[in-house]
Amino acid sequence: MEKALFIVFAVVAVAAALNILFQRNPLYSALSLVGTLMALSAIYITLRAQFIAAIQIIVYAGAIMVLFVFVIMLLNAPKEGPHIDKQKGLRYLAIPFAGLLLAEAFYVIRSVDLAEMPATDSSSRAVGTTWSVGTSLFTDYLLPFEVTSVLILMAVVGAMVLARREGD
Repeated sequence: MEKALFIVFAVVAVAAALNILFQRNPLYSALSLVGTLMALSAIYITLRAQFIAAIQIIVYAGAIMVLFVFVIMLLNAPKEGPHIDKQKGLRYLAIPFAGLLLAEAFYVIRSVDLAEMPATDSSSRAVGTTWSVGTSLFTDYLLPFEVTSVLILMAVVGAMVLARREGD
């Protein structure tokens, strides 16, 4: 069952990644990237890496993608090429696919036996837990953590300077 879910989520991730490349509207590409990141977090869950899956959703699918969409809307990036509404016919497929996705999600939730999944084992206590990641981040890797925060601050200030219109 886990192997089948892994394959399903891998196919979804690859399809969404290919959709990023073929979309002409940058906003649709960003939404496809969200789909790719969500599928990757589902793959992490099938591999029993729940912490990495949560970080993937919170940081990348949440914060970083909000930043991407904000920049796309701020720059008012136009669509490439002539406007052809190829997706008009696909609108009618949205409801059946959404129903199929919900049915699959309910099936997966009902089929997962949480009693079989170990909460922790001896190998996960040492590496990959929230406590160990936080401890190593603020002790061994404090300097790179602070340098990263300064770089992010510089990127935000640079984006504001570039986005400022002439005459403001």
